[in-house]
Amino acid sequence: MGFFDKLKKGLSKTHHGFVEKIDRLFLGKKTFSPDLLDELEMVLIEADLGVRTTTQLIEGVRQGLKRGDLQDPERVREFIKQEILRILHAGEKPLSIEFTKTKPFVFMIVGVNGAGKTTTIGKIAHQYSSRRKKVLIGAADTFRAAAVEQLEIWAKRVGADFIKQSKGSDPSAVAFDSIHAAKARNTDLVFIDTAGRLQTKVNLMEELKKVKRIVGRECPGAPHEILLVLDATTGQNAISQAKLFNEAIGVTGIALTKLDGTAKGGIIVGITEELKIPIRYIGVGEAIDDLKEFNATDFVQALF
Repeated sequence: MGFFDKLKKGLSKTHHGFVEKIDRLFLGKKTFSPDLLDELEMVLIEADLGVRTTTQLIEGVRQGLKRGDLQDPERVREFIKQEILRILHAGEKPLSIEFTKTKPFVFMIVGVNGAGKTTTIGKIAHQYSSRRKKVLIGAADTFRAAAVEQLEIWAKRVGADFIKQSKGSDPSAVAFDSIHAAKARNTDLVFIDTAGRLQTKVNLMEELKKVKRIVGRECPGAPHEILLVLDATTGQNAISQAKLFNEAIGVTGIALTKLDGTAKGGIIVGITEELKIPIRYIGVGEAIDDLKEFNATDFVQALF
């Protein structure tokens, strides 16, 4: 199965909970009347597109009705599809890594526990090691022994170097060791995992700031990518998480995981519209190649 087919299958719950509801709303209607706006608004909100995006879409439909060019239900459906595509195109900015200029290129991976940070690191590392790039993974989530063990398994699986310290060590020390090991070994990419205890804990954010400072001190310009991993199944909570992490350390990209496990994949639209942070990767399964660079056109085609 190619990735587009996996994406289509992975978005099937969102398709049923969003696109099919729109289709049912329009079923048997030859014209779209203003009294359907409230029902359409509810469908958009339930799909977790977010209040701002929903308001924009409904206002667009309302204006189209006034102009007389959105009275055909099929035209309304197409308008919604194209508006979602326009929003997502704005968030479609694949990473551009010039290894000749930036070496090592340092990823700092952040997000709450359970979002899928470890597997996301493993899958991205696999993509680059498959291209014969030398990869190093640093286990700076020193509080959860299971996280270190799981990450080490991934490192062995993808052929990456691995840096760890004993449980409870200073995460910044792991980051320090990772940067120096990467320089000594002529490494192309470094992935630094971080702790993800509740995002409301001030001490976690201070710890992440310290890791970021140490990385920047030992490798000027780094971290080159602060990648926030979000679990799509958490819906609107993902947006609040993103705001908190972004305010604390400045997120440069998002990996949205577990899109296959939710009917609220529309959250990707809300995240893009409200936060203006690029969506770098999306995940639609457990397999090693089920995480891909985000492509807005493919996503919308698969969804609709």
